[in-house]
Amino acid sequence: MGAREFHDGAQDGLEALEPLDPEQIGSFDGLLTAMRKTAFGGRRLGEAYEVLWAMIEDSDCFVVLTLSGAMTIAKMGKIISAMIDHGMVQCVVSTGALIAHGLSESVGKTHYRHHPSMSDQELFEKGYNRVYDTLEMESNLNYVEQVVARTMKRMDQDQSLSSEILTRELGRTLAEEYDGTGILKSAYLKKIPVFIPAFTDSEMGLDLGTWAMSRDLDRARAQAKGGDDLEVLRAIHGSYPSFNPYLDLNSYASHVISAKRRGIFTIGGGVPRNWAQQVGPYIEICNTRLGLNVEPPRFQYGVRICPDPDHLGGLSGCTYQEGLSWGKFVPPEAGGRFAEVLSDATIVWPLLMVGLLERIKAKGAPHT
Repeated sequence: MGAREFHDGAQDGLEALEPLDPEQIGSFDGLLTAMRKTAFGGRRLGEAYEVLWAMIEDSDCFVVLTLSGAMTIAKMGKIISAMIDHGMVQCVVSTGALIAHGLSESVGKTHYRHHPSMSDQELFEKGYNRVYDTLEMESNLNYVEQVVARTMKRMDQDQSLSSEILTRELGRTLAEEYDGTGILKSAYLKKIPVFIPAFTDSEMGLDLGTWAMSRDLDRARAQAKGGDDLEVLRAIHGSYPSFNPYLDLNSYASHVISAKRRGIFTIGGGVPRNWAQQVGPYIEICNTRLGLNVEPPRFQYGVRICPDPDHLGGLSGCTYQEGLSWGKFVPPEAGGRFAEVLSDATIVWPLLMVGLLERIKAKGAPHT
């Protein structure tokens, strides 16, 4: 074995790190920029900030925001609205629960801090639904159902529905009838599509189902022939809304295919993340099985904020590097830029957002 050489990192082109000097930092933008020259989680956050800025500043980039977790109950709803309002994202893919709880906030309802002295049985009896340390009133969700029902009555009863169509019409209701901010209101005003892939796994999905069944209630009672309410429920379960999830799938694919470049900003993971990322493999499958020759879209930028590491085996912790094997992303050697922050989004997302707003004020809004 030969003697060790003692290189200086500079001669091998390595990037030098710099001490984070709090005396020299006067803004969130400055803090996040400085953190990129530190180490560990701080460096990851600083790198995420720069990749996020690169994707939203790129006027040819179609940015998809995917959302999971109870982010609206956690009071992150205005961050989402602000990202839409400032042109940072051009599409939203979300869980239904997150959007439903955001609707509760958008129509003026309140979430409360859970007091540990109250047992979950007591919460149930009082109509409080607990999400970790926060409470959603069941009465809030009942009011949201009325908003959904009013929206449905206004719409063409014969049209096939999708989550994109329904969220757009709910946004219209918010814009026309309610003051204040809201995710769907901002999306409607900015003409941003909002997709909910697992639509029935949400309060809104249940609202739409019961609304459809209510129109057939008299028929179901007659069919039950004087039976009890369980018989009526069994009879009415044959009433379905005209809901076609493939309208969402192909509409989303059309948006992504039409873009020159694509970016994805993921909070959490789950169904929204995978559904949004599968567009590349979907087009490849179409090419193979339908004899087409369409360029499969790949995401050139990606930022993920999620506490899940990949060794747990869950989809939410899947790395962008792993996603390369599925044909979902542009390889780094071909210009792909990706960053992953293993943290609670309620801690780091506000920091990123305030930094971005500071930089926008200094340099001008993207996508304008």
